[in-house]
Amino acid sequence: MATKRHHHLCSSYFLLLLPLLLQFYSGESQLQFNYYAESCPKAEDIIKQQVINLYNKHGNTAVSWVRNLFHDCIVKSCDASLLLKKAGGIVSEQASERSFGMRNFRYVDTIKEALEEECPVTVSCADIVALSAREGIVMLGGPRIEMKTGRKDSRESYFTEVDKLIPNHNDSLSTVLSAFQSTGIDVEGTVALLGAHSVGRVHCVNLVHRLYPTVDPSLNPEYGEYLKRRCPTPNPDPKAVLYARNDPETPMIIDNNYYKNLLNQKGLLIVDQQLASDPRTAPFVEKMAADNGYFHQQFSRAVGLLSENNPLTEDQGEIRKDCRYANSNTNNVY
Repeated sequence: MATKRHHHLCSSYFLLLLPLLLQFYSGESQLQFNYYAESCPKAEDIIKQQVINLYNKHGNTAVSWVRNLFHDCIVKSCDASLLLKKAGGIVSEQASERSFGMRNFRYVDTIKEALEEECPVTVSCADIVALSAREGIVMLGGPRIEMKTGRKDSRESYFTEVDKLIPNHNDSLSTVLSAFQSTGIDVEGTVALLGAHSVGRVHCVNLVHRLYPTVDPSLNPEYGEYLKRRCPTPNPDPKAVLYARNDPETPMIIDNNYYKNLLNQKGLLIVDQQLASDPRTAPFVEKMAADNGYFHQQFSRAVGLLSENNPLTEDQGEIRKDCRYANSNTNNVY
């Protein structure tokens, strides 16, 4: 009897500990708030100040930081693989068509240099991606998000995986929901994350299929004509700086005007407009359009989840000396 009871108790303890063990081996347990409190106490303040300085000089950097987080974290891991340049057999993820329109990578180097001066080879580029996004969201009028740190940097690029993991602008809502679900983000969180489209812009090359030869009937007709004036040809030069704002009213503020526009048939991308018509997402669109606080709450939750997607910790990764190159490639750059 005693032996059976002993085995039963051991099994019960194992089941209780199993979630913690899984969390530990997945790396999540290694992320923590104020990870650099002892090794580099000023790290988060330095990143914050650099983001503010760059925003004051180049306002569009704030949007870039938010997009960097999405592109980095949804591809395998939040590990700064996005930042790697071509070197030593690595093909940069930035070369993918999914990275079209991304810019300001050089200013990540500015932030890294400030950190290296304070604490050499201590703060990972992956944490710079995450924390610069957090501060960028604040600069864009969004909520301040509590974010864990302790990520390590990838030694490799996932160029061949980018097209599979990052939805295309023409992809269906089901594809987008599936992509985010794979990182642990539910439907409500996905609707909130797409609210990042409240800021930034859409290049005409990604929009004209909804305007020519006739305006997509799911677009507000007057808005469709306005967009045709912004994008006056069905064959725009991909390099041309012709674009439309996602949110004409408050184009540099992360707010719920995005959802109000969707309810008025003013979503720029197909997936945007599908949010307002699909029964899985429409109730959340209506609720976020009516309550900016609720949108910010769900946006914070979803960004936090995204930022913790499959992080590399301990010896799974490294602390890059230069965010553009794995440490093994810094002496072999070409």
